[in-house]
Amino acid sequence: MSAGSVLSPRDGGADTLAWKEIVARYRQPAVWRSVFQIVNSMVPYGILWYLMFRSLAVSHWLTVALAILAGGFLARVFIIHHDCGHGSFFKSRRANDVIGFITGVLTFTSYRFWRWEHAVHHAGAGNLDRRDLGDVWTMTVQEYLDASRLKRFAYRVVRNPFVLFVLVPPCLFLILHRFSSKKASKRYRRSVSLTNLTILALGVFLSFLMGVKAYLVIQLSVMTVAATAGVWLFYVQHQFEGVYWERHDKWDYTTAALRGSSYYKLPRILQWFSGNIGFHHIHHLCPAIPNYNLEKCHNEHLLFQRVTTLTLVSSLKALTFRLWDESHGRLVGWGHLNNLRKKKDL
Repeated sequence: MSAGSVLSPRDGGADTLAWKEIVARYRQPAVWRSVFQIVNSMVPYGILWYLMFRSLAVSHWLTVALAILAGGFLARVFIIHHDCGHGSFFKSRRANDVIGFITGVLTFTSYRFWRWEHAVHHAGAGNLDRRDLGDVWTMTVQEYLDASRLKRFAYRVVRNPFVLFVLVPPCLFLILHRFSSKKASKRYRRSVSLTNLTILALGVFLSFLMGVKAYLVIQLSVMTVAATAGVWLFYVQHQFEGVYWERHDKWDYTTAALRGSSYYKLPRILQWFSGNIGFHHIHHLCPAIPNYNLEKCHNEHLLFQRVTTLTLVSSLKALTFRLWDESHGRLVGWGHLNNLRKKKDL
């Protein structure tokens, strides 16, 4: 379905005007479903850690296989952390904060600081004048042409697929998440420090039980798998053909959610491990919906099905996108710059 078929409030679509009433039916979390999701995500993750430790004495290939599976469970744990940050996992704010902190330690992410940073992302997704915290660095064609040679070089490095999806993910979670932003308040900076201290304490404890080498091998391999999957999911759900981006004076919240976020139609097993985050258009429309209610909301209302749908195969095209072309309202690759230079030479 073409993204252009999505109505916004400016189009006067009655069904779109009623979206708040529709999503309200799916906002209420169910305690038993949330608890069950914690159990079926964190318990297997803990068991896999033990199996990886035992497998080190048997075969490193077996350890790698188990690390891939554990990385999938850790990605699912991060979705729980994500929902707690939105206050959608439990009705109780305290429950969200407690589980959010625990899952934050497991995913090497400061709960309170990330919650604030992610809220900034939601408030400005698709807004060209609010590309800030929590977004993949994306320049417009004109910004790139006007940039210094050093900045253009840095941008090309960062947007290289190998760097973006192999090097950046583990660095993001293992290193960059250890620091807070200068824009963050003291409360959020303290949150980062507390998370770091807890991670250190847990790492020392596990190293004492299994040895430093074993701990590092397991932790680094699992985090790399989970981080890479997470960065890819975030990237592809906001960088796809037909995506919506506008300047602030033309930006619209509803349109940004339904056209600026994709529906990533994954195989059922990957949908489960990714905690239904593929229904990203609905999540951006109403972050208060628990992840386990997103699919039902999508399936029961035609409004949410008239969005850009990506599959594993079609999403690979996102690897070719580098810049936003404001004049044509679309993402383009480096070849677009070459075409512009040729036109100037004619």
